[in-house]
Amino acid sequence: MTGIGIEVDGTGLEVPEGASLLAAVRAAGVELPALCSDDRLSPAGSCRTCLVRADGRIAAACVTPASAGARVETATGDLVRLRRDAVELIASALPPRALADGNPSELAHVCRTLSIDGAVAQGPGGRGGDDSHPYVHLDRDLCIACGRCVRMCSEVQGTFALTLVGRGSDTVVVPGNGGPWAESDCVACGGCVDTCPTGAITQPGPAQGLTSAFRPAAAATRTTCGYCGVGCALDVIAQGGEVTAVLPARDGPVNHGHACVKGRFAHGFVTSPERLTQPLLRRGGSLEPVGWDEALAHVSRGLRAAVDAGGPDSVAAISSARATNEDNYLIQKFMRVVIGTNNVDNCSRLCHSPSAAGLTASFGLSGGTDSFDDVERADCLLIVGANPVEAHPVVGARLLNRVLHGAGLVVADPRAVGLALHADVHLRPRPGTNVALFHGLAHVLLAEGLTDEEFLCERTSGLPELTELLAGYPPDRVAGITGVPAADLVAAARLYGRAERPAIVYGLGVTEHLHGTDGVRSLANLAILRGAVGTDGGCGVNPLRGQNNVQGASDMGALPDVLPGYGRVADPAVRSRAEDVWGVPVPGRPGLRIPDMFAAARSGDLRALWVIGEDVCATDPDANRVAEALGACPLVICSELFLSETARHADVVLPVASWLEKDGTFVNFDRRFQRVRPAVPLPGEARTDFDTVRAVATAMGVDLGCATPADALAECGGLAPVFAGLSHQRLDREGAVPWPCPDPDEPGEAKLYTERFATSDGRAHLAAAPYLPPGEQPDDHYPLILVTGRRWAHYNSGSMTRRGGNLALDPVDFLDLHSDDAARYAVRDGEEVTVESRHGRARLIARVGEQTAPGQVFCSFHFPASGVNRLTSHHADAVTSCPEYKVTAVRVVVS
Repeated sequence: MTGIGIEVDGTGLEVPEGASLLAAVRAAGVELPALCSDDRLSPAGSCRTCLVRADGRIAAACVTPASAGARVETATGDLVRLRRDAVELIASALPPRALADGNPSELAHVCRTLSIDGAVAQGPGGRGGDDSHPYVHLDRDLCIACGRCVRMCSEVQGTFALTLVGRGSDTVVVPGNGGPWAESDCVACGGCVDTCPTGAITQPGPAQGLTSAFRPAAAATRTTCGYCGVGCALDVIAQGGEVTAVLPARDGPVNHGHACVKGRFAHGFVTSPERLTQPLLRRGGSLEPVGWDEALAHVSRGLRAAVDAGGPDSVAAISSARATNEDNYLIQKFMRVVIGTNNVDNCSRLCHSPSAAGLTASFGLSGGTDSFDDVERADCLLIVGANPVEAHPVVGARLLNRVLHGAGLVVADPRAVGLALHADVHLRPRPGTNVALFHGLAHVLLAEGLTDEEFLCERTSGLPELTELLAGYPPDRVAGITGVPAADLVAAARLYGRAERPAIVYGLGVTEHLHGTDGVRSLANLAILRGAVGTDGGCGVNPLRGQNNVQGASDMGALPDVLPGYGRVADPAVRSRAEDVWGVPVPGRPGLRIPDMFAAARSGDLRALWVIGEDVCATDPDANRVAEALGACPLVICSELFLSETARHADVVLPVASWLEKDGTFVNFDRRFQRVRPAVPLPGEARTDFDTVRAVATAMGVDLGCATPADALAECGGLAPVFAGLSHQRLDREGAVPWPCPDPDEPGEAKLYTERFATSDGRAHLAAAPYLPPGEQPDDHYPLILVTGRRWAHYNSGSMTRRGGNLALDPVDFLDLHSDDAARYAVRDGEEVTVESRHGRARLIARVGEQTAPGQVFCSFHFPASGVNRLTSHHADAVTSCPEYKVTAVRVVVS
């Protein structure tokens, strides 16, 4: 962006073209009050507290653009008096508590700066408030009608839950529903709390009135959110060893000063009385507290006994997508160096393993192709099998903002939720028909000449085979398979094909299928045909990651067939590099995947299983069979925060740290490494996963090295060239660095494949995979198709979000079904129902509406007690073993 020269109080400086005078003044180091202004929002110019003189004319700095050569004055006596009078007038209408001693609000800060006595606040009050919401409280007496909260809700969050009502001095903010805040459309992102300049909208508790702009700097710890894979930078404020507030970082590289209900408010689990604070050991059928020495001795004896009885491959570990990169690096090193097996996997097996396989086959690397900053500049978004508004709210808000500013939007999702409500074209395919849908879109791109022929000729392979296949997928046939009208299919293809910078963003609705890898590759075909990957003409293919470090867990080699950096264990050169670093032989045979681990346990071949941070009894498919596997395994070790259902099946339970108590790094959905820092001390005798793995290795007589997490990342870079340029020190300086990053003096590659693809021939590979039906089909006994997914207030198995105020926002697990199906099966809204599949049953509360299509039902997996994953089948992607969570045949019975 070009700059312009401007003069502020006699000092010349350069500011970006289009900057406001307020931005210019602040760039010059001059502090101006601006009570209606927030640099995350469009300017309003309503409070008149930022008055300056520009080229002789008095103007509100926040709404006046800087012009080249302008001369700005801020400090003359008349300007100071005008600003002071404006602030004093605003404050005088408020009750005394608005300026009470110790009030941390922006208004109180401004008054102190301008030497305005707190006694000026003499307003009568009496307008009431709203304390109905667990996280957001409203004090109408402190509202100055600046509109910042309303603009935050509409412009940044995109929820439009707030409005201003009344006239003149009676104007006040209210929820748009006209009723209690808790019953409004508010999604508790906290943006209104963070922008309010007076404390009219606050979070309850000791952090009341704190915002990201006005807070005690020394008390904040910068870290990265431990919920979804967006990677929001957060500032955690703690007092007395407890979290008092979590504020979005204004300079967060992904969130840009925004957050969601989970990252902002769902930290009550940290001090839950249910936290595990000392090891537990099974004795006589029950788990009893023991000391760490006894627990470690039992674990080390059990692991040695398993190896002695069945060899190294009789031991397995399920690492954690919630743990840091350094934790994951160390556990996979432990399995390969101490145990001598590749039996290590992580929960990406259950969600995005088809992404890793499909993206690698198409392009060469397992991550998304572009940074989110690139995606946000797209002029057409194709959102497939994802509901980012609920599952990744900060990304969802930014994508919606892009759409509201003119980008085209195609959504492919069976449900009418989130961004689908704003789509130019909403494609609603039958669950399990993605491959046919993508082939139909590709057919139109080819038939109508909407492909990049030069790109296809110079940078791709497989076009003849794909062309032959696509001849069998004309819109009419695809309509018959998917249920998507042919006209909608053509319209979507044209919108994507004619865009100058199209982007594809997808989620678990693409991957969690019997043919999930084929789905990823067929979706990637669209970007390849369009020449929209690795070029200026598009923003590629980008998966939204569900858990905070699901990308990083795989990057670090917590997988049975690859080492850190995705070098295959079957490759002697890759093993040799690792052996040079570790000093021991690395087994060359790929290990067991998670489903294979459970099968081996049931057959008696697996004698020890270490489960780290995953409640597999709640989140894995066919949960009854998982519990059977844990019961059959002689030694089950569980590292957990709480006594989860999986921990209840364990022989040893080790209390470990949450993300708010850890040191290390996460990798977010667009491959950015970011720092994680401990904000509060560990409870009781709990230890970090990193220290726990080191302690188990020591108990087994092996020194793993890597005394600190920083050492572990450095060692990882020594055997994985794509991470060689990364270090804690660099991330402390720069904030976020994407991989590949082989050189500490060069930036990482935010946009991949600009010169060549990372495949063996340097070309993008088109995939000609035919459509194959899903593993399950409805019939007369099980006539409905169940799809599972996420809700906005909860996360994964709910172990963290159900221990706090989020439970008040979303207290029960609903089964969404169409009104036609409700009438057909005599189900009333709010009624308890039993859902039965060929594999199990669950109990849920019916919610009747139009979000789901007839013949389909939807529920989340956040409430393990409901038993949802007892319903799901054993069917899994043939390439990666990712479960088919999105297609389960069920019936609904009124309880």
